[in-house]
Amino acid sequence: MQTVKRNIELRVDDSLMRVYVASPKAEGKYPGIVFYSDIYQLGGAILRLANYLAGFGYVVAAPEIFHRLEPVGSVIEPDDIGRMRGNDDARRTLISEYDADCRAMIDFLKSDNSVIADKIGTLGFCIGGHLAFRAAFEDEIKVSVCCYPTGIPSGKLGKGIADSIQRIEEIKGQMLLVFGTQDPHIPENDRQTIINALEKGKVPHKVFSCQAEHTFMRDDGYRYDAAATTAAWREIIPFFEQMFAG
Repeated sequence: MQTVKRNIELRVDDSLMRVYVASPKAEGKYPGIVFYSDIYQLGGAILRLANYLAGFGYVVAAPEIFHRLEPVGSVIEPDDIGRMRGNDDARRTLISEYDADCRAMIDFLKSDNSVIADKIGTLGFCIGGHLAFRAAFEDEIKVSVCCYPTGIPSGKLGKGIADSIQRIEEIKGQMLLVFGTQDPHIPENDRQTIINALEKGKVPHKVFSCQAEHTFMRDDGYRYDAAATTAAWREIIPFFEQMFAG
């Protein structure tokens, strides 16, 4: 379906957080998705992914995750310098600040007239995959999709050590994990640690693995894999549809 795009501003801890919102053009009420970027924020590759998901009937809201450190509208280039900048921004952001942003995003979606308030999920990539994982601790999140989420076993997320894996039993919704088996940032041992923790915590989950590298869904990077990306979407879209059915 056709989509419309807009930018809104939320205030979190007296910081202006720009949120990019893509939603179906047709009037109606749709499930809402808190959509997390990787460390490069809201560049073209990430917005294309957000727009794509919105076209399947979702209100997709993507925040600038480093709004406390970067000027509004900042896009970090996905190159060596950008990687340094993005990783530094990540290290300087408190984990409690990421959590506060998540709460603000959920409250925004619940208050939006085009969103079905009891049908809210989340999806994220890389650091955003970890943020989507943490978002699942919130009662309103019915379904989470975490694409190559980094730092979950180690607690690497922001300033301090994230307690994400220790809080798995707080997850009440369903989760889909998307992994690349050739991803050095999430090696087999880490992938299995996450899966084992979900099983121990009795969290309903599904795992999709494909022969791909890290960030394989970014269409502007050298690790982009169109076939793997298509295969991932073929898992993600039905997963959301099934979880939000009824």
